[in-house]
Amino acid sequence: MNRRKTFRTLIACVALMACQGMVAAQENSSSPGVKEDARAAGKKVGDAGRDVGHATKDAAVSVGHGAKDMGVAVGHGTRDAAVTVGHGARDGWNATKNAVKHAFGKDD
Repeated sequence: MNRRKTFRTLIACVALMACQGMVAAQENSSSPGVKEDARAAGKKVGDAGRDVGHATKDAAVSVGHGAKDMGVAVGHGTRDAAVTVGHGARDGWNATKNAVKHAFGKDD
């Protein structure tokens, strides 16, 4: 069971317990104040669950974007290093070739 299913199950259990509390409050007391308090508590539980969900989503998006940016930076750094090595190898080859020509008197 992944975290999303666990979180949904937890919210469902909290909602059921809140509903049972409201039913018990309605049976034990006929005052509308208890009903309103139970309803307000249920709404606050729902709002808190929604806030947690939004914060979790925002954190996941933040982590995903950071990972993407790091991947791009690593890829660009690798490309730049490869180009530098390639240019250095070419320059080294040209220097060696010119030195051999010079040593054997075949300068242009």
